[in-house]
Amino acid sequence: MRLPCWFWLSSAVLAACRAAGQAHNLTEGLGDASAQAACPARLEGSGKCEGSQCPFQLTLPTLTLQLPWQLGSMEEVLKEVRTLKEAVNNLKKSCQDCKLQADDHGAPGGIGAGTAPDNRVQELESQVNKLTSELKNAKDEIQGLQGRLETLHLVNMNNIETYVDDKVANLTFVVNSLDGKCSKCPSQEYTQSQPVQHLIYKDCSDYYVIGKRSSETYRVTPDPSHSSFEVFCDMETMGGGWTVLQARLDGSTNFTRGWKDYKAGFGNLDREFWLGNDKIHLLTKSKEMILRIDLEDFNGVTLYALYDQFYVANEFLKYRLHIGNYNGTAGDALRFSKHYNHDLKFFTTPDRDNDRYPSGNCGFYYSSGWWFDACLSANLNGKYYHQKYKGVRNGIFWGTWPGISQAQPGGYKSSFKKVKMMMRPKNFKP
Repeated sequence: MRLPCWFWLSSAVLAACRAAGQAHNLTEGLGDASAQAACPARLEGSGKCEGSQCPFQLTLPTLTLQLPWQLGSMEEVLKEVRTLKEAVNNLKKSCQDCKLQADDHGAPGGIGAGTAPDNRVQELESQVNKLTSELKNAKDEIQGLQGRLETLHLVNMNNIETYVDDKVANLTFVVNSLDGKCSKCPSQEYTQSQPVQHLIYKDCSDYYVIGKRSSETYRVTPDPSHSSFEVFCDMETMGGGWTVLQARLDGSTNFTRGWKDYKAGFGNLDREFWLGNDKIHLLTKSKEMILRIDLEDFNGVTLYALYDQFYVANEFLKYRLHIGNYNGTAGDALRFSKHYNHDLKFFTTPDRDNDRYPSGNCGFYYSSGWWFDACLSANLNGKYYHQKYKGVRNGIFWGTWPGISQAQPGGYKSSFKKVKMMMRPKNFKP
């Protein structure tokens, strides 16, 4: 480490003073051999004199000094200062280079140099505003045309459907009135024609009208714009003509399923099944329907609930449930109370939460898909238990069933042996 000038000068003077105290002859040396061995420092003439004034030079031995630790920190600070100084110089040089490049590429003319870009920006802004306005006008026109198209499509479809139905009805009446008779054709044999039947059956009640009385599977087309599908028809209960949308008999079908399964339907139409929310929507859309629910417990008690209106919205509206006034013997569990009311509720599954319960998914908690509130007073899609069970009430449940809410010994809960949900046109007369 290099020492400040004042430091080594002071050391030199101190050594000189010590040498002067030991030597009496300043012109020859510092002293005898013992003194030289003790302090090997010499003071002698330089050999260069101007007049009577001759300077002296002092020769000192090598010194080892211990300095304070703060000097090390000072050295580090000095290094950082030098580094910062170099960085500042580099930045200054970069700024000068940028300025020179800007001057080289700048347009001549001083104030006039910024006029052209400003005009260009204003021109572009004007074009953007013009295009935005045109786009908005086009969007408004498209929306208006789309609304008119939807209106025309709906009106035309309704008119066409009504027209076709009227023509088919008239044609059926005319053909049946002929009763196989032939005028002005004596050469032809007398034939008995069969009555013309409808080619499209919207639900099970249409099959009942043409004389079908067997409870089995039939194919229906509630909406001609959609594909037909098979349903199970109950032709016995309360006069018949019922389209079954759900059946529970023995637990052979798992009802703990997701949104896609409940949308499309699952199970066996001859045993246990869920018809499918899309199909239920089409059936309730084609005609004004009523809903009947039949329940049977493991004691053989059979009760029912009847609602004079039943409609399920489409998937966009999350298959929202609409039910009418209640009548029956099982109690109105779908509208149990203000806080437990399944009417006007969306459909919820374990993987799609549309209920009103703020702390979780009722479908996941009760292991099924249903029109949950927050959460339930009825759930006919719960797990099938063959006997009483403990824990969460996730079995088939109807909250107004006699004795269902009474506490069972040991906390046991009751389930149901059979359940059937079915619909029929409101104006149907068996």
